[in-house]
Order: sequence, then C-alpha cells, then structure tokens
Amino acid sequence: MKINVVAQPAFHLPLADAQAVALVAGEALLREVMTWPKPGLVSHIDNGSHTDMDMGIFLKSAQAITPFFGMLFLAGYHRAGLPKLRSIGLAAEQAMLTATGGINTHRGAIWGLGLLSAAIGWRTSQRSSASSCDIVRSVWGHEIRATPNNSRSHGGQAKQRYGAGGAREEAQLGFPIIRHIGLPALRLGRIMRPNDEGAARVQCCMALIAAMEDTNLLHRGGPEGLIFARRLAGEFLMSGGIAAPDWKIRAASIHGRFTEKKLSPGGAADGLALCLFLDRERSLTS
Repeated sequence: MKINVVAQPAFHLPLADAQAVALVAGEALLREVMTWPKPGLVSHIDNGSHTDMDMGIFLKSAQAITPFFGMLFLAGYHRAGLPKLRSIGLAAEQAMLTATGGINTHRGAIWGLGLLSAAIGWRTSQRSSASSCDIVRSVWGHEIRATPNNSRSHGGQAKQRYGAGGAREEAQLGFPIIRHIGLPALRLGRIMRPNDEGAARVQCCMALIAAMEDTNLLHRGGPEGLIFARRLAGEFLMSGGIAAPDWKIRAASIHGRFTEKKLSPGGAADGLALCLFLDRERSLTS
C-alpha cells in the first residue's frame, strides 16, 4: 500500500497534539486495568495470577510512562527511524521500572502504544490519510522485522522455544489481530450492552485471548497453557459472550481457572489498551 503525503513546514511543532496523544494513551492503560473480570490479569478487583503486582503499581507505572507517548508522537512527527523510537521506549521502560521497584507492568504496552503514537505523529506531519497501523507497517515494518530477537524478554524466549511471533510480528504486520479482531469486538460489545463499557472491554479481551499467540501465556504455561486459555475464551464467545445473561459469572469463573493455573494473558491486556487507543485515534489530531 502506497501512502500519499504532503509535507508540512519543518518549524511547526504540534505540542498540543503530542499532549493529547499521551493523554489518550495513558487513559487507555487506566481503562485496561479497570476492567474485570479479565482472565488471570490484574484489575481494581484483584491481582489475578500475579503475586508481585497490584492495581496501585499499575497506576504508578501508567503515570510514569504517559509523557513518553507524547515524545514518541514528536519523534514520529520528525520521521525518526526505529532506533530513535526504541531509545525513547527504553527510557519509558526505565521510568516504569523506577516507579514500580523493578516490576515489568507495561513493557508490551510501551512497545505497541509507542509505535502507534509515533505513527500518528508521522501522519500529522505528512498530512496522510493512512491509519496509524498502516503507517507502522509501511514506515517501520522493515526495521522491526530486521531487529534481532531479544532472548531476555518473555516474548523473545517464546520465539526461541516455540517459534511464536508475538508482539513484534503483530507490529511489523500493522497490528492485524488488534485492528481486525480486537477493535471490532470492542465496538460489538458496546452494541451488545450499550450501557456497560466495562462489559465491552471484557468482550474485547476475550476475543484477543482466543485469537492471539500470546507469548506471556506460552512463557507461563507452555503450548498447553496457550491452548487452554484460547479454548476457554473461545467457548465464552461462542456461548454469546457478554450478550449472555450470566456473562459476568462465566467470565469470573474463567478468571478463577486462569488464576489457579497461574496463567496471565499479558499480550491480550496490552492488546486491549491498544484497541482503546485506536478507538479514539481519529479524534486525536486535526
């Protein structure tokens, strides 16, 4: 896909746009953690499968990393390459680790939301009509694909052991699962239950768990854990999802089963945040 652009004057610096992007990214992180029941994941109700983190830690992390999404917007605005975006992302990770006492709460979200924030900056400066997902794929996809595997991360270890693509492959392809499964599920959930935004977020999360090759699940439970998680999420959706009268009881039961097995679909949690961000991307810049 060719992206047609018209360059803006180099002196224009959209600080208000950068601030707006950072605010929406931060809100997406807060709305993700305020969703329950999310199978095995931290929320305002409980800590799921995690003994080392809770909602308070997530809030500290989200506050610490939110400004960096504005920086990534500006880097994209100035058409920075992936190394520059990565350096800002690493600074965001360090801020996260400082705020949480060394606990990784949002590394995957920094990656995904960071790329999308940069893409919106690129689109703004180039006056492009392309979606941020298409921009990530077209502008940085080749660099993402050429990046060596990080064997220290859970995703990198899952790639080595199981051949899973994970967040890096999803990004280089322009986030196809996020945009074609997660985002439609979020919007369908709002139709299913118009007055319950939290239920729509659960519908989105379940759809992502059912579809994703979540490297966090692979890291914690191996292929058996991934199959188990995808099966339960798929059964929830096939039984009506949040349209079913007893949806919350059923979702809470799945949450309990994930917690018993110590499974945590962190990729789906990051994906939910990305869906919430993309849901508002067209309102972010003029």
